[in-house]
Amino acid sequence: MLAAAGSAVGLGNIWRFPYLAAKDGGGLFLLVYLILAVTFGFTLLTTELAIGRKTRRSSLSAYRRLNPRFKNLGILALIIPMVILPYYSAVGGWVMKYTVAYLTGNGAETATDGYFNSFISSETEPLIYTILFMAATAYVVYRGVNKGIESSSKILMPILLLMIVGIAIFSMTFEYTSDDGVTRSGLDGLKVFVIPDFTDLTLDKLSITIMDAIGQLFFSLSVATGIMITYGSYVKSEDNLIKSINKIEIFDTLVAFLAGMMIIPVVFVFMGQEGMNHSGPGLMFICLPKIFASMGTVGTVLGAVFFTMVLFAALTSAISMMEGIVASFIDKFGYSRRKSTAIEFVICAVVGVLVCFGYNILYFELPLPNGVTAQILDLLDYISNNMLMPLLALLTCVLVGWITKPKKIIDEITLNGEPFTRKGLFIVMVKYIAPLLLILLLFKSVGVF
Repeated sequence: MLAAAGSAVGLGNIWRFPYLAAKDGGGLFLLVYLILAVTFGFTLLTTELAIGRKTRRSSLSAYRRLNPRFKNLGILALIIPMVILPYYSAVGGWVMKYTVAYLTGNGAETATDGYFNSFISSETEPLIYTILFMAATAYVVYRGVNKGIESSSKILMPILLLMIVGIAIFSMTFEYTSDDGVTRSGLDGLKVFVIPDFTDLTLDKLSITIMDAIGQLFFSLSVATGIMITYGSYVKSEDNLIKSINKIEIFDTLVAFLAGMMIIPVVFVFMGQEGMNHSGPGLMFICLPKIFASMGTVGTVLGAVFFTMVLFAALTSAISMMEGIVASFIDKFGYSRRKSTAIEFVICAVVGVLVCFGYNILYFELPLPNGVTAQILDLLDYISNNMLMPLLALLTCVLVGWITKPKKIIDEITLNGEPFTRKGLFIVMVKYIAPLLLILLLFKSVGVF
């Protein structure tokens, strides 16, 4: 369960959640996200963990065992993490680069103009860090569930949580007076994050917030990637699956909330509302280093702790993605864990090299239906997160809600007589509401609205 929680807590929580919260009205996004987490997110997480434990198979084989006509969903569930892991490792390599810079006393250099773009556009250094990140991930997966993933999670997850809590509390203490005489404090930034802003709220704005929150839940809970099915297959029959689901749900939401507390107040204090408009790499690798640099020695220490924490979060999620792929190879082809890990490492490395070259020798610009101008990394992200993941989640809801019926999942959840207090909610969500939301998300992804 620590491993599953580690999978849920990754780069999506640390940089994507705070950015979306800032973009979509702070507290309004937080309110919508919390409602969807205990309804939509809960439904997908419950479904996948129950499928995994019931079938005792990785995602590649689990769908076939549940219903042979839906066997191709297993292939789709395998393709998704294989698409995500290479570019996720590239970003993990960026985080490792910044972690090394801060730990070696060179953190101030990361705040200079053009540092980030110069790094990712170079032909050698990004490759080295990407391969190192992949190698660390593969080593843990190679060691197996108990010696590798479970052991690393027992160490990394408590450290990760302590770092996030510490930085979140520290961010509340900042106060800064800008050149125009405006004084902002960390508490002012916290208010932006937690208090809903209903000013000029329209149906269009609300629908965008809902779609953004749904998309974030895919990142946050690691659903629709086959990962939770794989981890569900490791859960013992006598274990209380409902308690496990609740723990993952609570831990993931808590970390996402703390990430918002950690980043939004600091960005707001030093950069005001303008700083809230930074997204993705801009927030993590350009905006925050400049803020750390403005703090002097304290900022150097804080930057070192922050990027070490982000590196831990990135590793735990990458480990879960590779584990899902490796488990599928073992199930389907009967390969050893060593051989399966080596095969996936090579595949991931080849695609990862292409992702790194996407910022130099293979650079191109491709407009996407969601308004993003894409390079290779953006294109892989769009294919996986905007198309394949919602599609897999939708077809899984159709399978569970209308073909095999929700009772099969409910019976697995209550295998040992555990009370399932959200049973009615689960049935309504998996049959009606979740599929509708997923269809709308797919329409949004292809530019229908």
